[in-house]
Amino acid sequence: MAIQATDTTPPPPRDNLSIARAARLWPIEEIAHRLGLPGEAVEPYGRGIAKLDPMAMASLAERPRGRYVVVTSMTPTPPGEGKTTTAIGLVQGLQCLGHRAAVALRQPSMGPTLGLKGGATGGGYSQVLPMERINLHLTGDLHAVAAAHNLLAAMVDNHLHHRLTPELSPRDIRWQRVIDLNDRALRHLVMGLGGRGDGVPRQGGFEITAASEVMAVLALADSLADLRRRLGRLIVGLDRDGEPVTAEQISAAGAMTVLLKEALKPNLLQTLEHAPALIHAGPFGNIAHGNSSIVADRIALQAADFVVTEAGFGADMGGERFFNIKCRASGLVPDAAVLVVTVRALKYHSGAHRVVSGQPLPASLLAEAPEDVMAGGANLLKQIANVRAHGLTPIVAINAFPGDHPSEHAAIRELCATQGVRAEVSQHVRDGGEGSLALAQALIEAIDQTDASGNGFHYLYPAELPLAEKIECIATRLYGADGVDFAPGIRARLEAWQHQGYGAFPVCIAKTHMSLSHDAGRLGAPAGWRLPVREVRLSAGAGFVYALAGDIRTLPGLNASPAATRIDIDEDGNTQGLF
Repeated sequence: MAIQATDTTPPPPRDNLSIARAARLWPIEEIAHRLGLPGEAVEPYGRGIAKLDPMAMASLAERPRGRYVVVTSMTPTPPGEGKTTTAIGLVQGLQCLGHRAAVALRQPSMGPTLGLKGGATGGGYSQVLPMERINLHLTGDLHAVAAAHNLLAAMVDNHLHHRLTPELSPRDIRWQRVIDLNDRALRHLVMGLGGRGDGVPRQGGFEITAASEVMAVLALADSLADLRRRLGRLIVGLDRDGEPVTAEQISAAGAMTVLLKEALKPNLLQTLEHAPALIHAGPFGNIAHGNSSIVADRIALQAADFVVTEAGFGADMGGERFFNIKCRASGLVPDAAVLVVTVRALKYHSGAHRVVSGQPLPASLLAEAPEDVMAGGANLLKQIANVRAHGLTPIVAINAFPGDHPSEHAAIRELCATQGVRAEVSQHVRDGGEGSLALAQALIEAIDQTDASGNGFHYLYPAELPLAEKIECIATRLYGADGVDFAPGIRARLEAWQHQGYGAFPVCIAKTHMSLSHDAGRLGAPAGWRLPVREVRLSAGAGFVYALAGDIRTLPGLNASPAATRIDIDEDGNTQGLF
């Protein structure tokens, strides 16, 4: 019997880590060349990574600015709906259509990476490489942020110990320390124990590095000089007369700037299809402004035809802050918005299914049920309205999962059609850029239509609106609350800041990302509730006012137990685990 020929070619890898390891990196200089970046601006930082020097971009100043696109989403399920993969896939799709496109993303924090959430570099065939280095240290920017933050904390305690002028009140120190790990035992501490030379005993604690105001400053600064000014404005506490004390007053801002000098340079990497990717800064999306850096966006806009950036969590969270905090700080105007939606998220918001972070999705969620998609549609419609509240009509990207059914995609299209919004199914996780061609073409057509009719983008509220009314505006217009309940003394504090010259600041409301409300259990588009604001903080360096709604300590993924870590090294030295 004749021997039959067999195909010995192994099947293509499917899991994220295998796909990433099978990819061949191009020299990073070639990626920079694709963007037309001057050679003196590119500082190689190991294989496949480079730092970009903003000071060396003068030769790009005469280029026309690229198109600016933000990717946001409906309110997610605990595992997330794939904004990062969609942004990466969209850029690869634009590249397939012959356009020079770049993606700008946040750098992931190691705390969630080593906990329940896994990596943050995309998935399938829409990833940024080298994904393991991105998730584990990258170029050390987060450590530089931690060093600068903790230097200020050390100088605060030294200032307190020596009773220097202005004399800080030990009970009113506002500057915690940070660490880029989830360590619940460090949240609340008693410090300064020991002898007289060991500092003044007081309460203190640690936050995660991504929540540091220094991280927010790094993302919003547009130059080294601006970074220096913003760091000087950081408020570390109050003096004995109740007046704010800044980093400038305790002579810390200059040294902090030195520690952050290299961290201000964005990191250049590449996608699986060798599209340029700028990964820089990583403020959290639920308790900070949730957007990557202005410096990275500016560089990309000088070099590319299209720049796609991602805003953390839903359009009510990172999307709102992109429009009202980041765009105010940069002066940049977005040309389009993409709203990511998934079948599973719509089913989840129907209230018929329970999803738990770190556990498999329930079988009921995966069964064909277009009626559940329609039942959860209120959240999608509200998030479409939230984008439109800023003068842009979004393109809805249906991020397709293997278990989706055509009837469910049809239900999403029907929901979007009621609002006159275009929706496209995107298979970028499975097929890379080829899988997002329809979405990329829809984006180009939407921008062409905007060019013909005029860009209607506008902020949600004017800068001169009083701070308390800005909070109420976001709560009622975007979240759907009936109003805001301020804890005792909050209104008076906001009015005091108003009179002290901070009234033009935008506001950043820290709340759960799992609901339009402050309560993660309220799914869909909840009505008949009020937003409780229990605390406000003046972030003078970042240039906004924090308002804390609900109890942010209960947010999923924050300060998770390190016992959840699922990353290890095998006998051959290869990283194994959840990426």
